[in-house]
Amino acid sequence: MSGGTGTPTPGGGTGTPTPGGGTGTPAPGRGTVFGETMLGTVRLDGEARDRRVRLDLTVSADRLLRPLGTTGARATGRTRIAGWADDPHTEGELEISPLARRRIRYRLTFTADGRRVTLDGWKSVTPRRPVASMTVLPYTLYEDGARIGTGTLRFPLTTGLLPFLASFRFPRPSGGGALLAPRWRGEPGRTEVWYTTLTDPDTGSGVWLHHELTAPADGSAPYAHGWAAVFPPDGPVRHARFGPAEWVPGRTGFGADGVTVRPGRLTGAAEDGALRWDLVERPTQPPLFTFPRWAWHRPLLPAAQMLPAARAAYDGTVTHDGTTLTLTSAPGASARIYGHGNAHRWAWLHADLGGGDVLEIVAAVSTRPGLRRLPPLVFLRLHRDGRTWPRRAERAAVGWAGAGRFRARVGLPTWTVTGRAGLRRVRVEVTQPADRTLTLDYTDPDGRHATCRNSERADAHVLLERWWYGGWRTEAEWTLDGTAHAEVGSR
Repeated sequence: MSGGTGTPTPGGGTGTPTPGGGTGTPAPGRGTVFGETMLGTVRLDGEARDRRVRLDLTVSADRLLRPLGTTGARATGRTRIAGWADDPHTEGELEISPLARRRIRYRLTFTADGRRVTLDGWKSVTPRRPVASMTVLPYTLYEDGARIGTGTLRFPLTTGLLPFLASFRFPRPSGGGALLAPRWRGEPGRTEVWYTTLTDPDTGSGVWLHHELTAPADGSAPYAHGWAAVFPPDGPVRHARFGPAEWVPGRTGFGADGVTVRPGRLTGAAEDGALRWDLVERPTQPPLFTFPRWAWHRPLLPAAQMLPAARAAYDGTVTHDGTTLTLTSAPGASARIYGHGNAHRWAWLHADLGGGDVLEIVAAVSTRPGLRRLPPLVFLRLHRDGRTWPRRAERAAVGWAGAGRFRARVGLPTWTVTGRAGLRRVRVEVTQPADRTLTLDYTDPDGRHATCRNSERADAHVLLERWWYGGWRTEAEWTLDGTAHAEVGSR
């Protein structure tokens, strides 16, 4: 066995990777995304037997890997330790330096039995045994800086090499600042939204931040407004509004009435400070276009929605009624909407499925004459194992080439989406319990009122099946209990 010598100290040593970094500023161009699975054991201090371990990671770097240099990368995924841990929100950093420093270092954080644990170790690359040394990861577990166990993980060459190679993707990174920049150019009758939803992994509380620019259809002055809401697991939903305030155009995001959305930071207060927030946002996945990418860049549809990052982690505080919610690596996402206002009817879901997998759904009925009688058009994007299905967003909405149009049955407390694309089909059932749902009214650019019923503690069941040897077989199944983010609305 070949690996790092000695006991690594959390945060110690030289060359601790910086997300997206390595050394210096990441070069523009394509990034690198790949998946990795490792199996092994761990011996916790004080125990006589080893526990089995499985680690499934999605690794993303903002640049192409540099075999002769050092590349920093982000890692998200799932850690499973028999009888002790099963955390689908594992995250951390990799330092990939097989030749320059002759190591590939892993520093990951996960929750085990209610405790925050850090895994720190590295593969020591040796010229005499390059393959063996790059597949063995000795590591140490720490809690609050103190060692609590040691173990070894191995990359299974026989079963894992082909999936590992097939998982590599080389996306072109889209700058978060560019995707957060305002789209509105002075036209009347437009709505632009920046919104963020997240779940606190420690308490189960949900958080919703909604920032909106409204340009009335009658040509009167545009205004900015919005709200924040907290969905605690053991009490009523708390929300507060801010604005309306004068819209001050900016280049990087939203700013009005002391509330700001900037790349990597969300701050603000509502109702004279009754609800305050100060959050750092760390994108962990590339952008996800729920609608066709062209619909966001060229606003030909009544509206379009997208996520600057399919998944992000949040650190900071949210304070309401004298209670402070302290967030550490809370999973969630920020999204953007731009268009002519709300749909006639709509449903929305953001589901963090764990292990880096994310499901985003928008189902809507247009307000335009002649289209209001049609069933909802569904835009569904499942980001799984580094790939997005359906490959094109239009397939869920219109269907072609063996893909029947996806269908939504929108109602409360339960709504569903079903559909097929290629050799896969999916069924999604979302439940928004009344005591976990907040009802809010607001005004569209045309002066009419819209009502949304939002829950950041919704339940969801997702069944993904694949056609295999003449029948449908379960490919993956997820059940979310109080961690789905969902909404049903109408005008």
